[in-house]
Amino acid sequence: MTYSGAVKVGGPADVHELTDLMISKVAVGPLENNAYLLRCRATDAQLLIDAADEPHTLLQLIGDGGLAGVVTTHQHGDHWQALAEVVAATGARTHAGRYDAAGIPVSTDVLVDDGDTIHFGRIGLTARHLTGHTPGSIALVYDDPHGHPHVFTGDCLFPGGPGRTTRPEEFNSLMQDLEAKVFGVLPDETWVYPGHGNDTTLGAERPHLPEWRARGW
Repeated sequence: MTYSGAVKVGGPADVHELTDLMISKVAVGPLENNAYLLRCRATDAQLLIDAADEPHTLLQLIGDGGLAGVVTTHQHGDHWQALAEVVAATGARTHAGRYDAAGIPVSTDVLVDDGDTIHFGRIGLTARHLTGHTPGSIALVYDDPHGHPHVFTGDCLFPGGPGRTTRPEEFNSLMQDLEAKVFGVLPDETWVYPGHGNDTTLGAERPHLPEWRARGW
């Protein structure tokens, strides 16, 4: 099956099959949030990125295999509407960036700092703290040993630009972090999974960095 990353609310999940990892992407809720269920192919351990909305949809996607953890990429409410119900149903451990955890009304079991690794099964995701969209947003990098990296960017990076900021200093901070911790260290082939909308690659976005800087958003 060919993965496109194009999903619609009410539609089926799109599944990206990697050698060691299965990534299922689904769109949920009125703001068309993306949620990503990651499954280690060696152990069947699962991790959910953003229990955004529609707990019934997410629990159906999770199935009977259990859930090791849920990572909330940032504190904005559209990214945790289903978190309480998913955690109650699965007993999953909760992870969030240290500086956003207080804004998430479900207790965070693991406070995540820049460079931390989140493990499930035989898979590890490296967290990158990106400041600007929120104080404690995190992106998650899967460095596929069999291919190119994959990065889950929450609302910090989309096709066509960085996430929303409200002040110039927030925009500058987000751009600096994206340039230093994402574009500066990951190759063009890196697949980008955003918090809303279609996927992209760093190579598709990299030529536009000067344009984003110039326009200020």
